[in-house]
Amino acid sequence: DLVFSQLNPWAVEIIRGVEATALAARFRVAVSVVEDRPESERWLSTLTDTPTDGVILVLTELLPQQRAALAALDLPVVIVDPVGQPDPHIPSIGAANWAGGLTATNHLIDIGHRCIATITGPPSLLCSRARLDGYRAALERAGVPVDPALIRPGDFAVEAALHAATDLFGKPDRPTAIFAGSDMQAMGIYEAARLQHLRIPDDLSVVGFDDLPMSAWASPPLTTIRQPLEQMSTLATRT
Repeated sequence: DLVFSQLNPWAVEIIRGVEATALAARFRVAVSVVEDRPESERWLSTLTDTPTDGVILVLTELLPQQRAALAALDLPVVIVDPVGQPDPHIPSIGAANWAGGLTATNHLIDIGHRCIATITGPPSLLCSRARLDGYRAALERAGVPVDPALIRPGDFAVEAALHAATDLFGKPDRPTAIFAGSDMQAMGIYEAARLQHLRIPDDLSVVGFDDLPMSAWASPPLTTIRQPLEQMSTLATRT
């Protein structure tokens, strides 16, 4: 069972790695998308009715009662990108999110930017907080003050990033660069820039996070931090 808290192009890359590895080992993959608590409870109840050999949770907060239910079923569990502090008793797999945020921001600093904004992922997610911490660390190391007004929360989706970027562009001292917490958010920033008649990279530099296949088709192609999604999901499946 492969369980997601959300389904988007990022999730498709995760599914690709899981399916390839599972099918090679002659296992079938069932995918569930969980948006709220009731759906989560319904998913757990199906495990007693359907033969299941293991569970991979993606961007999921494993609550105590859910952990107890899985333990009672004696099912192995692996978490990809845990929401909060990883449970030391459950294997978890994630990218180097802090280092990615640091690298993205350092790149923007290195090409001359000092007014650098960021549109983060959901603040509740550990990966979002780590990328934001990397952004802050890069600015502090370069002696650039961290301006809270340049930090906007997002949800890893296009529309919220479009609105956040539009708001940033309305500032008298608008940012000259934005680090997006995901490639999907970078697409929202691209659209906001187009609507404001800002040229990339002449008027605005953008760095994303994920290196989704679609990033190569942006105009201009998106500079992004590669997250090895297929390798992460392959390792989760092998584990």
